[in-house]
Formats: sequence, structure tokens, C-alpha cells
Amino acid sequence: MAGDLPEYYFRIRENGAAVFKVDTENRQRRIEMEQIAVVNIRNGEVKPQGERKLSPADLREIEAWMAKRAALLSAREVDDILRTIDHLNLTTHWAQTKASGAQLDEVTDALLLAMHDLRSVLVRKKAERLLSGGGGDNTEA
Repeated sequence: MAGDLPEYYFRIRENGAAVFKVDTENRQRRIEMEQIAVVNIRNGEVKPQGERKLSPADLREIEAWMAKRAALLSAREVDDILRTIDHLNLTTHWAQTKASGAQLDEVTDALLLAMHDLRSVLVRKKAERLLSGGGGDNTEA
């Protein structure tokens, strides 16, 4: 099993990860993990741990992980939105077929405001894209 372990381990954190170097080549044949850096996905910052100097191999692995992680998070974000669309459709069906008057009274105002806000943002963003030539890449929040 120890031979199958990766050389690096990334402990996921809110904005990135703590990076560990995995060592199985020691006398006790134990798995040892030494923290070598902390990375921030949002700003791309890599901070070596303590006085450690990261090797080019360390930096290559960290940068590869960061790119892979950013792609994964982006895909998850789109998947979450697609799930939201499913949820909206299920909510519509629930409101039309199953909800009681009391249940509708409890959720209607919050749903209407959230949907109005979302619609306003979507219409504005679509108009901006159409006016600017239609680029689909929008990094502005």
C-alpha cells in the first residue's frame, strides 16, 4: 500500500489547501507527512511552511494541483446552478400540485424576491454581453 501513495497530499481548506510531502521511505515504514506549504486558490499564492524552500518539483506539483482544483470547483459551480434549475422546476410542481395555503404563505414572498433579484441580474448580464459583442467569459461577480 505504501508504494501506491502519492508523493504529495493536499488537505483541502476554505480557500485552498495545506500541502504535505508524503514519506514512506523511513526506518519504521510508517507514513509520515511533512507540511511544506499553504496554497490559496483565489489569489494563486503559495506560502512555504516555515523556513522551507520549495523545490521546482514541489512548485510543479502544487501548480498542477491548483489548476486541477480550480477546474473542479468551476465544474461544481456550474453543476450547482443546473441543480438549482432542477430545484426550481420541482418547486414549481410542488407549488402547483401539493403545497397547502399555509406552506405557500410561508415561502411565497421570499421566493418571489429571490427570483426577481435573479431575473434582474440575468437580464442585465445578458444585455451587457449582447452589447459588448457576446463574449461568454464573465469573471466579474
